[in-house]
Amino acid sequence: MNLSAAGNRPGLKSIAALEGIKGVLVLLAGFGAFALIHRDAQALAESLVRHSHLNPARHIPRVFLEAAAHLTDARLWMLSAGALAYAGVRLAESWGLWHARAWAEWLGALSGAIYIPFEVISLLARPTALRISALLVNVAVVSYLAVLIAGTRRHHP
Repeated sequence: MNLSAAGNRPGLKSIAALEGIKGVLVLLAGFGAFALIHRDAQALAESLVRHSHLNPARHIPRVFLEAAAHLTDARLWMLSAGALAYAGVRLAESWGLWHARAWAEWLGALSGAIYIPFEVISLLARPTALRISALLVNVAVVSYLAVLIAGTRRHHP
């Protein structure tokens, strides 16, 4: 697919921007995990909870503190590496969609479709506005990319 084709597909740039933002956010989180290596993550988490005036006995701060207590350097390395890999895929997909590459349309449709069953299960377990929105956006993105892929296959057998 060439660059002029991207102009005929206005949704591609929007999806590319969304994937790029996700990639950058995960990359930043990965750098954050990397920065915690050889540091006392538990003390940092406790300080953050105190500074934010959160009640450590509440569910979310407690989960956060318990997760920090179980962080090891090996886990932080794995989290950092996983974040780097995930961000790389998201950023490559973003670039490919921005430039209307067929492989990126396939990657976006398949990688988005993988999340749908988990989003549905999560929504059924505990419906929230955020979970409904995430599912709707993901279904819209996967549907849009599937329509583009089907149209391309119809025109270029």
